[in-house]
Amino acid sequence: MRKFRRVLFLKLARMMRGEKNIVPCIISAGTRIVGNITDGDVIHIDGRLDGDVTCRELVIGSTGAVNGKIQAKSLELYGELNGSLAVENLFIAGTAKFIGDSVYKTIAIEPGAVLEGKCAVSKVAAKNEPEVEAAE
Repeated sequence: MRKFRRVLFLKLARMMRGEKNIVPCIISAGTRIVGNITDGDVIHIDGRLDGDVTCRELVIGSTGAVNGKIQAKSLELYGELNGSLAVENLFIAGTAKFIGDSVYKTIAIEPGAVLEGKCAVSKVAAKNEPEVEAAE
């Protein structure tokens, strides 16, 4: 029931932003994929992915695990991520484990989350080239 409410909430949030008929790609628990995912819109991973992900919005569920690089506008991490990421909005839940380097514009971390690696805030320069400033 909890997952259903979460999916319903995400769907309502997308509708409020004016997005229509966006159906997420779901990699369910027990599924293992080896390879890269590119040009995805909304992806929800509850299984295991060994590869890189490029998408607009990524949710790694509490049973999900990703080994690779992530490039997305938004990332919600509830499971495990081993690799690097470059996102605008990063949310790390208390159940999450992240090992790797991250570049982000905004970040929220719940108590209990495991985070090992470098964190850097992305700043956009006048030429639209990202500048990175290390967070301490």
